[in-house]
This record gives sequence, C-alpha cells and structure tokens, in this order.
Amino acid sequence: MWLTKSSVGRKVVMSLTGLFLILFLTFHVLMNAVALVSMDAYEAICHFLGANWYALAGTAVIAAGVVLHIVYALWLTIQNRKARGNDRYAVNSRPKSVEWASQNMLVLGFAVLVFMLMHLVQFWAEMQLPEIQERYLGDYSVEVLGGKEAIFAAFSCVWTLPIYLAGFAALWFHLTHGVWSALHTMGWNNNTWMPRVKCISNIVATLVVLMFAAVVVFYFAANLCCPPECCAEHAHTCVEAVAPVVADTVQAVIDTVAVVVE
Repeated sequence: MWLTKSSVGRKVVMSLTGLFLILFLTFHVLMNAVALVSMDAYEAICHFLGANWYALAGTAVIAAGVVLHIVYALWLTIQNRKARGNDRYAVNSRPKSVEWASQNMLVLGFAVLVFMLMHLVQFWAEMQLPEIQERYLGDYSVEVLGGKEAIFAAFSCVWTLPIYLAGFAALWFHLTHGVWSALHTMGWNNNTWMPRVKCISNIVATLVVLMFAAVVVFYFAANLCCPPECCAEHAHTCVEAVAPVVADTVQAVIDTVAVVVE
C-alpha cells in the first residue's frame, strides 16, 4: 500500500496525523481557557464529555492518531538512519538553513510524549477512566474527580509548574517545525507560501502554548493564595493576587519566544 510502502506515503500519514492532533490541541486549549473565565462552565464541559459514547469515541480516535503519529515517526527515523548509513556518525556543523527543532524532532516528540503521559495520569486517570469503571464495569469503589477538583489537585504540587512549563517549551518547538513541515509535505511548498506558512506555524504554536501556560500558572498561583481544600469559587476571589503573576510569566514567555524566533 502506498501509505506504508512509500517514503512519501509515510510522510503524508505523519503530516495528516500531526495536523489532526494540532486541531485537537486547539480544541483542548480553548476548553482549558474556559476555566480562566468560569469554573462552572469548565465543570459543565467536563461533565458533558465524561464517559459518554461520543466522548469515548473521540478519545479512541485521538489515541489512534497519537499512536499512528508515533509509529510513523519512528518508522521514518529508522528509514532515514538506514539511508544515511555510517554518514550519520560524521561530525558536521549544522547548516544555517536547518533549524534546531528540525534536527531534534524525535527528541522533542519523546519529551512531549512523557509530558502527555504525566498529564493523562493527573487528569484522564482521575476523571474519565474512573467514570468508565463506574458506568460500564460497575466498579463504584473508585473516586471520580470533577474538573475543578482535578485541576486544583494537579497544580497544588510545587514540581508541577516547572515540569508543565518545560513540557510546553518542548511542545512549542515541536509545533513550530511540525506545522509548516506538515503543510510543506501536503504541497504548500512554493516560495510564495513557505514564508507565510512558517509565520503561521510560529503564531499558532505560540498562541496554543501561551494559553496552556496561562491556565497552569493561574491555578498554580491560585493554590498558593488559597488553601488546598478551598473550592474553585474561592480561588477566583484571588484574581487580583494571581493576575500579576500570570502577566509576568506570560510576558517572560513572550520575550523568550521573541528571542528564539529572531
């Protein structure tokens, strides 16, 4: 089959699964951003998704996309290394036209994968998984966390913030190269469109990562100014204390991104 036997076909699968996962990330970050405006609305979204059949079907499709993306990434990497043979051990300076992210996509992808697994343990394993056990397996011994309980529990730990920010940094580099590379593979590779595509890739990656980071920093700071047992409504009374922390952090991330892009 062309999609498996051809190098171009495998790149097409990588591109399509990557673009699909970017759409999911966009939905995910918009859903998370709701928690900055109204925790009740965020809780309602979490309840709506839950363990309903459409949510489970969506989860299965997303999981399949992730698995396909990883398998084809490893496949293409092995294929490229075999093609290069012993030349891959030669010490060469990186050409100016080759971006750092381009040469380290596998490492960045692995970092994102580790980060994703930790995120799943903190949220999916505490929310949807126990609900599946209750609804379909009849196991009522498990505790199902709501959206606000899960988000406060996850970001009450001191180590959570640096790990999440490091994960977002890896995601940013992976996305900045991945978006334009996928579109390049799909045919948007002429001299007119490539500069625009690269610019769009940087903008999309930056917006997605900044929105993710804003939610994490906000609720980490909310945990600092509110006791762990306080509810989300009480946490939102800390907005005046939390907002400067979020603003300073977002500005620092923007400055860092600007330096990297230059």
